[in-house]
Amino acid sequence: MSRPVRIAVDIGGTFTDLQILDARTGAVVAWKTPTTPEDPSIGLLTGVKEAALRFGFTLADVGLLLHGTTIATNAVLERKLARGVLLTTAGFEDVLEITRHFRRDVYGLAPDPFPVLVPRDRRLGVAERMRADGSVETALDEAALAGLLARLDATQAEAVAIALLHAYANPAHEVALKAWLARERPGLPVSISSEISPEIREYERSSTTVLNALLVPVVKAYLEKLEARLGEGGFAPLVFLVQSNGGVCSLRTAAEQPARLLLSGPSGGALAAGRIAELLGKPNLVAVDMGGTSYDVSVVQENRVGVVTQGEIDRLPVRLPMVEMRTIGAGGGSIGSVDAGGRLTVGPRSAGARPGPVAYARGGTEPTVTDANLALGRLDPDYFLGGAMKLDMPGTRAAIAAKVGAPLGLSTEAAALGIITVVNANLGAAVRLSLFEKGLDPRDFALLSFGGAGGLHATDVATEMGINEVVFPREPGTLSAYGILFSDLVQDLARSRLLRADAAALPAIGAVVAELRAEADARLAADGVAADAREILVAADMRYHGQAFELLIPWGDVGTPDAAMLAALKQRFHAMHKQRFSYDSPAEAVEIVTLRVTAIGRLPKPEAAEAVPAARPALKGSRRVWEEHAWRDIPVWDREALPPEDIITGPALVEEPFATHYISRGWTATLGAAGALIARRTA
Repeated sequence: MSRPVRIAVDIGGTFTDLQILDARTGAVVAWKTPTTPEDPSIGLLTGVKEAALRFGFTLADVGLLLHGTTIATNAVLERKLARGVLLTTAGFEDVLEITRHFRRDVYGLAPDPFPVLVPRDRRLGVAERMRADGSVETALDEAALAGLLARLDATQAEAVAIALLHAYANPAHEVALKAWLARERPGLPVSISSEISPEIREYERSSTTVLNALLVPVVKAYLEKLEARLGEGGFAPLVFLVQSNGGVCSLRTAAEQPARLLLSGPSGGALAAGRIAELLGKPNLVAVDMGGTSYDVSVVQENRVGVVTQGEIDRLPVRLPMVEMRTIGAGGGSIGSVDAGGRLTVGPRSAGARPGPVAYARGGTEPTVTDANLALGRLDPDYFLGGAMKLDMPGTRAAIAAKVGAPLGLSTEAAALGIITVVNANLGAAVRLSLFEKGLDPRDFALLSFGGAGGLHATDVATEMGINEVVFPREPGTLSAYGILFSDLVQDLARSRLLRADAAALPAIGAVVAELRAEADARLAADGVAADAREILVAADMRYHGQAFELLIPWGDVGTPDAAMLAALKQRFHAMHKQRFSYDSPAEAVEIVTLRVTAIGRLPKPEAAEAVPAARPALKGSRRVWEEHAWRDIPVWDREALPPEDIITGPALVEEPFATHYISRGWTATLGAAGALIARRTA
């Protein structure tokens, strides 16, 4: 155990969160430090150094660094991307602008056009063509590419994306173009769709490849800064980056395929939800992460975190596996206001970190959800962030009275309660949609609440949803980092092949599965994963003949599929279709559109020790809180000192340094396994 410390880092817009596991003691501890946007690696190393001093380890003790980052996400949202060129089959240069002819605002007379990251003058056609069956219609003539090279040079390209028609069926022309560019313009980053997203549907495949290409220089620059800092003070851990699919990847993979990092940060929370479901023996959880700006909802069903094969960022489709998540603009900083029609609304506008809520006394003038909680007594103005920040109660109440109370003719307390009621309805709607769209019943699920603001709303949202149990995990403000702490190496591979799911197609299905498994095994070996630590899982995108959409159906650790295995896969598809859409058609022909493989490299996971309650009274005292339309004294509990035998009866408040939890009337809470506080509805 020469380097026994494992650190997970989640770099957010305001704070860099760390979770540290020391295998010598099993202790898991949390730390926060301000993010340094100009170079996030500075804040990362600062946080590691601060944690080393605080928790008694040296930089040389750190053997593994698991790193979640918003570098790729922010680069896309802020359009801080490389100058890119798209090479595509001649005649298909406008696929990125044609898109899917999908209108979000059906009745809008002037809908916003979908964003296009590569303008028309940097989308260049190549004389070649593959057919859908992978045969060559027009061969690629490298001797005729001199003119293309001159046009490419004229664009001053910093990165190149290559997405040729039907390259998912036969990548030969893309591979040849990439090799040609490597010879003619060495050092120019090139991404090809057959490596990034080898799947059917040219728009989504092209969009994903373009995103990847434009991110390569951005992520490469960050990784170079990060690697330059490794070695300082003996700090030389093995580093992995968190992907959108919830697994981690090597620095090499991240540099080549940075599009896989687009949901790097939020996926950590879903990972944590999966681990907590296992630790608590609660296979069905709705995980809700409420921060300052957003509310993220993900679902754990039968101990499995939901994964989708396509997501989007800023209306740009990304055809890569990622954790399934619904996000709405509702957080502690969401602004409450009265519109021209006299209607109270909350969010999606946010006060952000600066100026932030009025309570922060940093120049904010519009009341937020945090202000409403403070005005109702649910937050202690002297113990926010563990006492690191004092909140402005008089300013908060004045802003709520002026901006919400006066326009609606309400008292300050009624106006603040109105803000809470509206935001809770929005939160409940997000949870409801996440479950109902899958045909799931909320009563079969527990609510896992985390994020700095989530604990103040969880029991009220659960009551509205008919959910009878709420789980408040340890260190909820850094739970995404906790999820990252126990992650594994994961790589996703896919091949689109349109095949009937019947016995006649078994040889073709088996050939694709064997090809994918061999490539998955080779990738895990390249990452240094021992043979006994590898797991390869197969899944299929399936549909009824004639449908234009597919469902992702897990198949398991399938080697050479036989008729019985295929029949079981089809049965799973029928059952999933019925659950999702309320009907199935067993007599209809079923098609496999894409076969997928998830290659998992299991990383060692030292056992985490149970937290020991602090040696001080668990009941801190009481505080006046607006509850049931009156000011009442309710008990305030210290989360860190709470023993398992104490029972908290709502209404009550439970405080810890980076979060406060409100236990509503009709709920009781006790400490459970893994240090989780579990609230149950009793009335």
